[in-house]
Amino acid sequence: MRFHFEQGPIRPPSESRSLLLRFTRNCPWNRCAFCPVYKGRPFSRRSVGEIQADIDTVRAIIDDIKTLSWSMGEGGAISAPVMNRILTDPAITGCYRHVAVWLYHGDGTVFLQDANNPIMRTRDLVAALRYLKEKIPGITRITSYGRSATLARKSLWELREIHEAGLDRMHIGLESGSDTVLQFMDKGATAAQHIEAGLKVKEAGMTLSEYVMPGLGGVRWSREHALETARVLEAIDPHFIRLRTLRVPPDTPLWDHLQSGAFQTLSDDEVVREIRLMIENLHSIHSTLTSDHMRNLLENLEGTFPHDKPKLLAVIDEYLALSDDDRLLYRLGRYGGALRCVDDLPAYRSRLATARRELEQQTGKPIDALIDELGQQYL
Repeated sequence: MRFHFEQGPIRPPSESRSLLLRFTRNCPWNRCAFCPVYKGRPFSRRSVGEIQADIDTVRAIIDDIKTLSWSMGEGGAISAPVMNRILTDPAITGCYRHVAVWLYHGDGTVFLQDANNPIMRTRDLVAALRYLKEKIPGITRITSYGRSATLARKSLWELREIHEAGLDRMHIGLESGSDTVLQFMDKGATAAQHIEAGLKVKEAGMTLSEYVMPGLGGVRWSREHALETARVLEAIDPHFIRLRTLRVPPDTPLWDHLQSGAFQTLSDDEVVREIRLMIENLHSIHSTLTSDHMRNLLENLEGTFPHDKPKLLAVIDEYLALSDDDRLLYRLGRYGGALRCVDDLPAYRSRLATARRELEQQTGKPIDALIDELGQQYL
């Protein structure tokens, strides 16, 4: 049997242990100036039959793995010997390995790809979700990306039906609460739509993650970006606020704006100050802030409002209080993968100083440029 099913190109870091199933292909909007992921790839809907066939394949893989486990004397358990057999067999497909790893971790979470599954007809999405829950045992959570403009058009009744069919969590790219920034970035959503969609998702019973992109306002709109994003988050009060610091890849419209001078990026320190301004202006929410991406300078910038707000500001102030040299070394260590917070710096300072000297000597480039190159590798 050919154990293969469709999977899309990305998933949120928080879904790293999730089973990935593709319900739609690519992005129906695909015009955001900062996003390189789906450019040049047409959007298409998958039929319920196609989705169900993939779910059947996943179930067949699960049954096959359990049969393998019994044959190895492991009693159907997804044990280390079973995993070793699967991961070292060159004849086994990537999809098969993916399901095996999912079973091994045992979290039971599922992430539906690609960018905007709520664009599916409600009856089709509901049918696919119900089939998934029926056929795959042990599911604990089902999550999807969704666009605010699409979700705002769905009725509350439709969203409740989708939730009751099995969709537990929605990831929405808020990016900014500033209509100026949203329009410049061709986001295809307004601040008002973000608020309407977020409130509907919550009222329907789903957990809501809103993604914020520090730096997206650039030099020109940094303050407006921070303050308006705080305003919109205050209005929504999502369960999670997830930071994704701006990166500008060459294959995006925003890169062209950068080259023309129409957009100027912030320095890392300016981005940190912008995040601080946003947090300062979050007064009455109960969201959990997460910084679960390598492009974020301060990975330990995590906590739940309002209780942890002073701690969050202290994490930022600890970084800003570093000397110029220490902030540079921290950035080098962070984007080099060695550091996650300022407290890690003392143990690595000597090695990072040596690495700085060697990199400058070998490349002939200033260390700031090298650090920027390191930071740009993370999408």
